[in-house]
Amino acid sequence: MFLIHPPAVVDFDVWSPMPDTYRKPARSAWADANRGGAITDSFLEGPVFDDAGNLYVTDIPWGRVFRVDPAGAWTLVAEYDGEPNGMKFLDASHLLITDYKNGLILLDVGTGAVTPYLERRNSERFRGVNDLVFDRDGNLYFTDQGQSGLHDPNGRLYRLRANGQLDLLLDNVPSPNGVALSPDGRVLYLAVTRGNCVWRVPLMADGSVSKVSQFFTSYGPSGPDGLAVDAEGNLLVCNPGLGYVWLLNPRAEPITIWRSPKGMSTTNIAFGGPDRRTVFCTESVSGSILTAHAPQPGVPLYRLQTAGPGR
Repeated sequence: MFLIHPPAVVDFDVWSPMPDTYRKPARSAWADANRGGAITDSFLEGPVFDDAGNLYVTDIPWGRVFRVDPAGAWTLVAEYDGEPNGMKFLDASHLLITDYKNGLILLDVGTGAVTPYLERRNSERFRGVNDLVFDRDGNLYFTDQGQSGLHDPNGRLYRLRANGQLDLLLDNVPSPNGVALSPDGRVLYLAVTRGNCVWRVPLMADGSVSKVSQFFTSYGPSGPDGLAVDAEGNLLVCNPGLGYVWLLNPRAEPITIWRSPKGMSTTNIAFGGPDRRTVFCTESVSGSILTAHAPQPGVPLYRLQTAGPGR
């Protein structure tokens, strides 16, 4: 009989909370729709590092992007009419952002200027894009979550090829959220929040997907959100509602559970630090960034305009 060892349970450290000067304790249209009308002074997501080791995060309800330096000091980079969520660097000076209101947008991190990148598909607005990841060939995978769920499983997964061609890969997902690629780029992991699971999406040589399966099943009031992969092919899964980040081996067996000490809304993660073995997690409701030490470094993140992987 094969016995699975119980996972280690480790508490995150609180690295850097949002300064009070940036908090906005007021109602917002986003919080009315997504937080039951609760006063939400910030809601952090989208962590990603630049080449200098600065961490960038989004603040969805107030249309803001912040830069947090290695010492934990915050700077407002941009504030605009939008609802930014996931981010990845397009090149060294531009962030590509999935914005619920505006589709894909581009942010110049030096000037704070925001410009459209991909607002519509065949003249139709997206339902509400959420997260994104580049592969080594410059293809962009992104989710279109909207208000989909088990009641209306119509969320979408897209691929925007480096040549500009947009492919609809899936259109039957009950709340597609975070995305991450296996180290060899042949499998895409897709967080399915309202299904409380993670799907495994094989990427075929001809550009199609096939035999999509349910890789991991969670539980509780809210399902998986942000995802990341380490160099050994282990999958990290943010699980708001539980306040967890799961570290799963390639058989979806939990190795470690990192727990939030500040709140239950562990939404997104990024690997950082000099050796890329520190996990940085946004705890969205408290407006905090949490950290933990990972056993393996994260896989490099690719960009569209780069000769190799970015940070």
